[in-house]
Amino acid sequence: MVLGKSTFLKVLSGEIEPSKGEVTVEKGERISTLKQNHFEYEEFTVMDTVIMGNNELYKIMKEKEEIYAKPDFSEEDGLKAAKLEEKFAELDGWNAESDAAILLNNLGIPGADHYKFMKELEAKDKVKVLLAQSLFGNPDILLLDEPTNDLDLKSIEWLQEFLINFENTVIVVSHDRYFLNKVCTHIADVDFGKIKIYPGNYDFWYESSQLALKQAKEQNKKKEEKIKELQEFIARFSANASKSKQATSRKKSLEKIELEEIKASNRKYPYIDFKPDREPGKEILTVNNLSKTVNGEKVLNNISFSVKADNKIAFLADNEIATTTLFQILAGEMEPDEGEIIWGKTITKDYFPKDNGYLFNEDSILVDWLRKYSKDPDETYVRGFLGRMLFSGDEALKKVKILSGGEKVRCVLSKMMLSGANMLVFDEPTNHLDMESITALNEGMKKFKGNILFTSHDHQLTETVADRIIDLRKDKVIDRECTYNHYLELE
Repeated sequence: MVLGKSTFLKVLSGEIEPSKGEVTVEKGERISTLKQNHFEYEEFTVMDTVIMGNNELYKIMKEKEEIYAKPDFSEEDGLKAAKLEEKFAELDGWNAESDAAILLNNLGIPGADHYKFMKELEAKDKVKVLLAQSLFGNPDILLLDEPTNDLDLKSIEWLQEFLINFENTVIVVSHDRYFLNKVCTHIADVDFGKIKIYPGNYDFWYESSQLALKQAKEQNKKKEEKIKELQEFIARFSANASKSKQATSRKKSLEKIELEEIKASNRKYPYIDFKPDREPGKEILTVNNLSKTVNGEKVLNNISFSVKADNKIAFLADNEIATTTLFQILAGEMEPDEGEIIWGKTITKDYFPKDNGYLFNEDSILVDWLRKYSKDPDETYVRGFLGRMLFSGDEALKKVKILSGGEKVRCVLSKMMLSGANMLVFDEPTNHLDMESITALNEGMKKFKGNILFTSHDHQLTETVADRIIDLRKDKVIDRECTYNHYLELE
């Protein structure tokens, strides 16, 4: 998926008009979209916000309430209310609140919050309410732009199952490869300025598209070899009377050969490769009885674990503040209230923070920013490195303050590659990244010959990188040496 996918969904929903062509929806079919403005419904209750997903039903509900609230309720009002009640029943209005409540509960919004105003909720919960809104009322066509963003793992898992069982049309944009594999029956490949539909899930599309590209290149190579062979024969024998007919025949054959045009894809994959400067010794990391209270809440309670050689550990938590706090303590950015951390003498570490803004709070340009972290300060070397991370030409001269979220992530990953550390700590590294960068990061983490501690909402990354799971629950810590999928099966 590339630039233009969100715009395409807006065209489908009717939010913006296409420059050319048209979108046709069968009469009576309802389109529902996942709203992106998390502050659009601040003055409405959570329950009303969800029911607004079916706007016709919501209008009837409110019109009924206004009529019944009239102090001088007339016969005419009674007739109008009766018609509204009939339509309300047709739209299954009597089950609206219970249906909305079920969606909210499944997405982790407790009943106590259902009648609060949206402005009273935290940002991450507003995202869930807007998702519930888009799913409400069994829409005929469901348009979801990055529905897993900001969702916890349990909510993502529930959403997957909901969409797998959803009987109507779903068009989804997502950077979560596992989610696409679970949910999608077809992939719309937006590239080369066109859209091509592939049957199957994400993995099938990826393998098919890569195979088609490989075959096209191999076919062109064979054609190029044939062209060269014919050109050599023509050059050698065109002046030879006895061979002139053959040379003429080969000229005709040469004119018929057409090389297949292989357009450059819009997709660009960064080069992500973490190489430790030294191998770690036997002693890696020991954490003993670690506790920490944040804003009056005890987020780490007597946590203990040891890291073994080559361990790549995925951390889960009921409260994501727990993993972020643990990683900040390990990185030396925060002190624990109790407990100790013992690092092996051979261990060098680097840290990817979830909120990386503080790293870019300066007036420097990108090439100078990265030079600070490079053992080789030569500009040619640093620029070459930036080029591999998709910052070519004048992009290396951008002010770091104005970089996008995805660009900042690629910069932090560059810094980590240059560090030569043998222990890498990642707190949600896929946030803000496109599919190509996530894929490159996934491969880089898999290949790394050192230790990794990380947390991520990307199921496929977690499954393919981790060989151990540590789950920081409120009442206990679960520590298992297994893959992520195996852990989910055990739990």
